[in-house]
Amino acid sequence: MLQSLENLGPGKKLYFASDMHLGAPNQRESLDREKKLVRWLDKIQMDAGGIFFLGDIFDFWFEYKHVIPKGYIRLLGKLAELTDKGIPIFFFTGNHDMWMFDFFPEEINVQIHKDPASFVSNEKRFFIGHGDGLGKGDRTYKILKGIFRNRACQWAFARIHPNLGISIAQMWSRKSRQANGDERFLGEKEWLVTFCKELEKDNHHDYYVFGHRHHPVSYEINPTSSYFNLGDWISHFTYGVFDGETFQILEFEKVEKHSDA
Repeated sequence: MLQSLENLGPGKKLYFASDMHLGAPNQRESLDREKKLVRWLDKIQMDAGGIFFLGDIFDFWFEYKHVIPKGYIRLLGKLAELTDKGIPIFFFTGNHDMWMFDFFPEEINVQIHKDPASFVSNEKRFFIGHGDGLGKGDRTYKILKGIFRNRACQWAFARIHPNLGISIAQMWSRKSRQANGDERFLGEKEWLVTFCKELEKDNHHDYYVFGHRHHPVSYEINPTSSYFNLGDWISHFTYGVFDGETFQILEFEKVEKHSDA
């Protein structure tokens, strides 16, 4: 289903970011990244026509009926401030934070998307999602994802006391990150590139925007269509920006590297 956004006004932009994995690997490092993320939101709020988070914002997130994971107060407060100002914010759940339910829509006015979606803005078509489980292959993960998204399984997990349930899930999240690692970009053999090319045959999009792979990448699908991966906020601190005409990947608070020569 194609969703229409309001055309961007003069000087307005759409911003995209993913894979902060807040909560990992420890409280101190997570807090440093959270503060940096809030600084980024402070910077972009003046010209943001919309903000898209493309999953794995948290290394683990599960909403019990009356409990949410501890922490992230700075980020949650900033998001509420931005939506109160009328800036639309969209969350696409990732494989680490797929258990978002009603807290963000009801308390912070953030729109939640559990599946990829198509958007149009300024006559440009976007296909947006976290990127996990798309295309052919990875059958084991797709089976696991189906189990994790099953309502009966979610109900059963919610019966576990949060102290134990969150500890179990955090252990699983840590093992998942270690198992997947940060594999190199595979170019034509990249499975998300293959997915985009297949979709493009019958359904044109100007921009395919994903997270999940942790690589900041711009890759041409064809002369009128491009794939972008947003990278992450663990090693790269990169984000996407659409100014109404073009899309590009930028680095926040870029540290210039100086040669010893």
